Amino acid sequence: MSQPILTLTLNPAIDGACETDVVRHTHKLRTSNERYDAGGGGINVSRVLARLGSPTIACYLAGGFTGQLLDQLIEAAEIPHLSIPIGDATRISHAVYERSTGREYRFVPEGPHIREGEWRAALDRIGEADFSILVASGSLAPELPEDFYARLQDITEQKGVRMVLDSSGPALERAVMAGGLWMMKPSRGEFEALIGRKCTDIDDMGRTAQGLVARGAAEIIVVTLGHEGALLAHAGGTLCRKPPQVEVQSAVGAGDSFVAGMTHRLAQGWTPERAFLYGMAAGTAAVLTPGNDLCHPQDIERLFAELEKGA
Repeated sequence: MSQPILTLTLNPAIDGACETDVVRHTHKLRTSNERYDAGGGGINVSRVLARLGSPTIACYLAGGFTGQLLDQLIEAAEIPHLSIPIGDATRISHAVYERSTGREYRFVPEGPHIREGEWRAALDRIGEADFSILVASGSLAPELPEDFYARLQDITEQKGVRMVLDSSGPALERAVMAGGLWMMKPSRGEFEALIGRKCTDIDDMGRTAQGLVARGAAEIIVVTLGHEGALLAHAGGTLCRKPPQVEVQSAVGAGDSFVAGMTHRLAQGWTPERAFLYGMAAGTAAVLTPGNDLCHPQDIERLFAELEKGA
């Protein structure tokens, strides 16, 4: 068996989801189809990787009774994990699907405070772990240093493994300044914040992303564009594609599914272009499922075939 893909989630969540006919203030809302899943960027990536057959380990910070429940949910999903204890309680988020309108309402708490000894423990555990690729996903809590992901890059460089980053703001800026990422996946807004300006069009975005590749920020850059698709940039050129038209059930975990699908195929030696299309298929497949269910392999394969046919 190949070495696993390690994912890191600094601010995981117990993701609750349910449905109701109409969302109204003051009134009690009777719900149905309740479910609870282990969530947060890296954990979502591990859930999808496991469904796709890639060996994975989910590393995350967890605390309180809710942290114990998070551990149980990950164990129930049969995902190997490294749970790093913290003093504060793990957050619980909730998504409510309104059947009458097809709208989804998402309630996402800020999350626990992270102490220095806790985030340093995460760095230590990652330094000791055995893995081939590290996927770090999510923004940083205020208590964490802005160069946290850059510190992770030092660890992956010393270990001779590759790093994928899905983050934003100063944490992404510091990681880009440090350079050496294998792949990064900002949204359009996150990418424009990184470069300090609006892109005039897709060609401008592609040239700018390729400039970052040439500078050594990352070998592969993917900018997600919501319903407009995504842009790929690497040393071999750029590619922009729109996703297949589907009926959206939930947007939860679409970006994480994209990262998981693309990383899964890159790890198998696929070209960046084909892996990019597979990631797009995984992200699109995620919106087909309600609540926190993420994507399923059969949907990914069907959508990938459609994208390849249209290439």
